[in-house]
Amino acid sequence: MKRLGYLGILVLVSLALLASCTQKPQGFQVPVEYHKLDNGLKVVLSPDHTAPTVVVAVYYNIGFRIEPKDRTGFAHLFEHMMFQGSANLGKMEFIKLVQSNGGVLNGSTRFDFTNYFEIVPAHKLETVLWAEADRMRSLAITEENLRNQKDVVINEVKVNVLNRPYGGFPWLDLPQYANENWYNAHNFYGDLSDIEAATLEDVKKFFDTYYSPNNAVVVVVGDFEPAEALAMIKKYFGDIPSGELPPPPDISEPRQEKEKRFTKEDPLANRPALAFGYHMPERNTPEYYAMGLIDQILLQGEDSWLFQKLVQEKGYTGSVRGGINMLGNMFNYNGPMLWVGYLFHDSNVPTDSILTAIDQVIGRLQEKPVDQATLDRALVKMRSYMYDMLGGFYGFGRADLLAAFALFDDNPARINQIEAQFRAVTPELIQKTAREYLRSTNRTVLMVEPKAAS
Repeated sequence: MKRLGYLGILVLVSLALLASCTQKPQGFQVPVEYHKLDNGLKVVLSPDHTAPTVVVAVYYNIGFRIEPKDRTGFAHLFEHMMFQGSANLGKMEFIKLVQSNGGVLNGSTRFDFTNYFEIVPAHKLETVLWAEADRMRSLAITEENLRNQKDVVINEVKVNVLNRPYGGFPWLDLPQYANENWYNAHNFYGDLSDIEAATLEDVKKFFDTYYSPNNAVVVVVGDFEPAEALAMIKKYFGDIPSGELPPPPDISEPRQEKEKRFTKEDPLANRPALAFGYHMPERNTPEYYAMGLIDQILLQGEDSWLFQKLVQEKGYTGSVRGGINMLGNMFNYNGPMLWVGYLFHDSNVPTDSILTAIDQVIGRLQEKPVDQATLDRALVKMRSYMYDMLGGFYGFGRADLLAAFALFDDNPARINQIEAQFRAVTPELIQKTAREYLRSTNRTVLMVEPKAAS
């Protein structure tokens, strides 16, 4: 064998380093097992043995947006009802069970789902699965529990929205102004009259319809063996009867052809606020992924163009925030959505000046394709954002994405395809998407007029 000289070795090492630098980073691969039980329950298993904990997440395909008409607030009401006891667990005993075993838990209501999750030591997986199945099978729906939780929800609306400055701004307010379809435009927290009028029969019917196994997914992430976990899930969930689901509502939105501007008086606010929203491209389209990168370029971080323009250059505000889906992330929703930005400013800053500056920034994207360095930076930021989600809160972030992709796409393995979709976005596609979706005629502007000072 011919021996290489020192120079030859340097050349080979340099070539190897160059090749490694020019290769695209390999995306993180999440292990995914997907099953469906005979009663329609979707099951996603994703083992990760790096820590002796497990996440159990149960997602029901009912949220703020898709609750029935004249039942506003029911999706949120049930988030509370699910902790009021079941056949084998008394009132609030579910919470005590998890916490006494060293775990944490929570639940939330979003646009298109209501979720419940627990993070516990790995050896308590079966205990939590049993408890989740018990309340799916036999929630304690009583007059006492309903009355109590009505009061809790009504009080929450008053505390978080009605009696707080900027309450509901912009996550609750802007969709009501920007959308035309009732499902996308009604008060997601619920009209207090609808909540107050809810009867025991109404609530039982809602539970039987939407909290059935064929409208749900169970996700397990963490330190477990998939075959054992699947056997447990079949044991506890397998004989829960399926429900009769109504046809899904039409939640489509018409194309917006004219800018909308609204002013909302806030008796508790002492500074003006401004929110703007643009209708998003449809999920999973090339333009949808382009908007994800546009969000990184324009709005996320202090290097974003809007921060540089509105904060650093103009001094109109101290920060500008927002993104895609104000109730989660750009992946865990299923329907029309807004790309939203919002800020608070002094009363001597005219709204038109702010909007002019925003238009100037957006115009840069529309006039010509971004350079490769800008696109690469957006990809790095998006990759960081995704990996932060995947590892967030002891694995719950991974469970959240797996549940959303199972519910909405019947394909939890899509979690391993996201990064490639973003890498397929070109500067030309970003320009095309900005021209179509960031046009002023696709925009809704909401101005908050403060009244506290006066």
